[in-house]
Amino acid sequence: MKAKSANAVDVYVGGRVRLRRKALGMSQSNLAESLGITFQQIQKYEKGINRIGASRLQLIADIFAVPVGYFFENAAPSEMTGVRAESDEIAQFITSKEGIALSKAFLAIEDANVRQKLLALARSLGSSSLSGNSWEQLETGRG
Repeated sequence: MKAKSANAVDVYVGGRVRLRRKALGMSQSNLAESLGITFQQIQKYEKGINRIGASRLQLIADIFAVPVGYFFENAAPSEMTGVRAESDEIAQFITSKEGIALSKAFLAIEDANVRQKLLALARSLGSSSLSGNSWEQLETGRG
């Protein structure tokens, strides 16, 4: 019997659930308790193994204080046909402890010029494997 493979849309939506949950500092258990389900079910949602129904997605959006559309942001229809490894890598970083801490610290910088200088510094310290065009694509979600 062939194992069920995850649908790209379910993987993307699950990744957005994980991203928001981590950004809020919420555990899988806390989210599960709020929804009246097990944390294992949250794990399956976040991996895209199980599809999130419309009413449950609305409830998750309410808990996270975001519109339902949040779970589909930055996903072009062509990207929904397959999840790119680059997106997975970025999502993994953003949901890591370091990614969350870095994001919060960056957002706390009020001066736009300072943020741009910090971004330029990070680019200069990072791998040269990304060209300037690739950086722009990553920033705009078109890469």
